[in-house]
Amino acid sequence: MNRFVRPSKYRHVFGTAAKKDVCYDNIRVSLNAWDSNMIQVNPLFCSVNWQSSGGGAFAVIPLSSTGKLPENYPLYRGHTAPVLDTDFNPFNDYVIASGAEDSKVMIWNIPETYDEDLEEITPVAKLSGHQRKVGHVMFHPTASNVLASASTDLTIKLWDIEKGQERQEITGHTEIIQSMAWNYNGSLLATTCRDKRLRIFDVRANKVVQEGAGHQGVKGSRVVWLGEADRLATTGFSKMSDRQINLWDAGDLSKPIKSEFLDTASGVIMPFYDKDNSILYLASKGESTIRYYEYENDELFFLADYRDAEVQKGMTFMPKRALTINECEVARAYKLTTQLVEPISFKVPRKSDAFQADIFPPTVGDEPALTADEWFGGKDANPKTIDLSAGYKPKEKQEFKVTQQPETKGDSSGTSTPKNEKDYQEAYHELRKENDELKNALSQRDVKIRVLEIELQKLKNDAAEQAKLNSIKEESPAVSSPVTPVEEKKEEKKVEEEFKPVAASEEEPEAEQSKSEDAKEEEEQAEEKKEEGKEEKQEKEKEEKEEKEEKEEKKDE
Repeated sequence: MNRFVRPSKYRHVFGTAAKKDVCYDNIRVSLNAWDSNMIQVNPLFCSVNWQSSGGGAFAVIPLSSTGKLPENYPLYRGHTAPVLDTDFNPFNDYVIASGAEDSKVMIWNIPETYDEDLEEITPVAKLSGHQRKVGHVMFHPTASNVLASASTDLTIKLWDIEKGQERQEITGHTEIIQSMAWNYNGSLLATTCRDKRLRIFDVRANKVVQEGAGHQGVKGSRVVWLGEADRLATTGFSKMSDRQINLWDAGDLSKPIKSEFLDTASGVIMPFYDKDNSILYLASKGESTIRYYEYENDELFFLADYRDAEVQKGMTFMPKRALTINECEVARAYKLTTQLVEPISFKVPRKSDAFQADIFPPTVGDEPALTADEWFGGKDANPKTIDLSAGYKPKEKQEFKVTQQPETKGDSSGTSTPKNEKDYQEAYHELRKENDELKNALSQRDVKIRVLEIELQKLKNDAAEQAKLNSIKEESPAVSSPVTPVEEKKEEKKVEEEFKPVAASEEEPEAEQSKSEDAKEEEEQAEEKKEEGKEEKQEKEKEEKEEKEEKEEKKDE
């Protein structure tokens, strides 16, 4: 980021904190550690995540009610666990959405004034569908009554709040979603995730159109679109826990266009972009500094920083249409501290009180460009803009009604709604117990799923190995598949048992027949030898007799 002096009409923008009597005091900020902005604002109201017992709650404070708030300030109760995030409807200032740890999204009507005996406000719609806590809620920038909610069940759901229906579920995250941001016309949604990936979704198609490696630190990361430009800015931490800001081309998230080192502090940075003036504001949690830069030609030029004594727990910015135009106020932040909401006005020093058209171009108004059905049907449109030269006046209250309510107000079990602190505590403990049981059941199911996945992978590997062996056997038929010695012995024994009786029955007659023939031959040979022996003996006796006669004749002579 360049810090050299350059010509810019925003070079001397300065911030001024409001006096304490026009701040909002006696705030009880939620102590929940979830990473959200904790505060939201619109031209009429400011909402703060409230610390309360007996379930979750938040407060909606009229901007006209400055000073110290009463102790028994009316709270928006309905959640059974701490509220994590809220967001005002951009096209109806009297409607607000909330998400909480009880996995519910609720829609509320804001009364114009609070009655003296009013203690709490109940929701007009309860949207159920998430399985775990809802950490972020955000209305669509151009379509009416379209809300996005992000949960730790790793999904983002799109709701038509007027009909009380879930219209789309976005999947693809592998870890908890840390932040999300719509582009200028609401056709794409960018998210940062604990898996250190930056993604851009075509939400109506549930498709990841771009994905890349984000900040590699373990702490929270945030994303914001830079107006109509096809650019993104993300804040986060490096592997060495250095804070950094990256600029990205939305068409290619393989690597950032720019990656700049900020400092080595530990607070999560909350980015806010003013598209009318091309100024990027960076506010850090746990610090008292707001830095702001001018974006131009893929560069961020440092303008100045605002410093205060009180550290901020959260922050938000007022929509441009509600600023004090005749004082050249280009931005107004609402800083949340431990007990105070403090407005901070950023102004361009100009001597003239006339309307400054160069720093106040047409800005986003409070009229939707599309209906929910048109947008879900595939249409896109840029936000409708208004001219600030004639000033801005908020619309009259339009009572929000849900045409199709998916849930009834009462508890399905027939129990009555808690009416006092004791009832809330009892209901809280019961629901907390039920929540713990559901968490245990869910964890057991997750373990079972993992075991089944391992077994399935093992079966796939075995099938692949068998297919490989079969292919080898087909190529080489002479080569038999390997058989273990135990299996070979079993097979031989089986074959012997099957074929031994048959073989014995077939060979027995042949053996007996051959045996009788051999015996006959031997007897015949023995008789022949006996007769030959007799003949030889007779011839020998005859020869001996003749020799004896010859000897006697010679003796007589």
